[in-house]
Amino acid sequence: MGDLSNRARKILFAAVTEFIATGDPVGSRTLARKYGLDLSAASIRNVLADLEEAGYLHQPHTSAGRIPTDRALRLFIDALVELRSLSPEQQAELTARFTEIYAVASDPLRETGRYLSELSGAAAVVAAPRAEIRALAQLRFIPTKPGQLLAVLVFADGSVENRFISIDEAINEGELTRIHNLLADVIEGRTLGEIRDLFARRLADERLQIDALRRRAFELGSKATADVTRRSGEVVIEGQNRLIDLPEYADVDRLRRLMKALEEREELVDLLDRTLAAGAGEVTVFVGSEAGDLGGGQLSLVAAPYMENGRVAGTVGVLGPTRMDYAKVMPLVDATAAAMSEARGKVK
Repeated sequence: MGDLSNRARKILFAAVTEFIATGDPVGSRTLARKYGLDLSAASIRNVLADLEEAGYLHQPHTSAGRIPTDRALRLFIDALVELRSLSPEQQAELTARFTEIYAVASDPLRETGRYLSELSGAAAVVAAPRAEIRALAQLRFIPTKPGQLLAVLVFADGSVENRFISIDEAINEGELTRIHNLLADVIEGRTLGEIRDLFARRLADERLQIDALRRRAFELGSKATADVTRRSGEVVIEGQNRLIDLPEYADVDRLRRLMKALEEREELVDLLDRTLAAGAGEVTVFVGSEAGDLGGGQLSLVAAPYMENGRVAGTVGVLGPTRMDYAKVMPLVDATAAAMSEARGKVK
């Protein structure tokens, strides 16, 4: 900001605002007519030229207006944007909707994505909670065939995961009942990461060799929880069509890069994971090239972590073109993450 005069900041704010609204290159006459700058078009044109030289704007064609660069958008987000926070009524409606989603929806992550996409007018992304912080409510084993058990993991949020594990010796029904009772006392109130660590410590304790049933219970528990990931690495994307319908994706090459980002998802998942370090209540914005090659450097992601069991769990965000309405989307993502955290905390 130090290299810009007050006049230059006002004109840059106006140029970015106009570009976000229209997606078109911005000209001096438009700014003079619409933004009350009290300057002639010629004076504005001179400032635009200076801003271009400083790297805040670029001109796609000599006769065209100018487009904000990623540097200008970053400055806009950090220092110029006037956020439009949710009203108390809107916040209450958001909280009520997420309470309903987590009380009755069969797939709350997808319902969250649909609702946020509807509110934002862009695509919404939701990363499932990391396995390590998910609280495990029950662990059961069901015999299936000789040498195999089906492990059933029931999480505190109501989700269920099944996996087959191999065993060396058959287990009768009475032994399984005692194992289930033993593990129930161990599992209560612990996250998956804590349970894994506990099993490893107990199995390393030589004193457990005198208690064959306890050792076997911990061996089975360790096998059952060993390969649990972030719910198969699930990342939900809703509202892709809201992006595809935007005029910037009439260009076939840009559309191809967009579809690659939505389908392959590796870069998107990496960005979502990077937001986890920010902590609760923090909104992270990746603008264009800051998001790497995501969508050919022509997409922005606004994301925030949500909580579970008092820990940062996963991420929720909005994905859109670099001319995203940051003033609207940033407070909306922040409020959504808070409402999700509150609603998830009520799930028994």
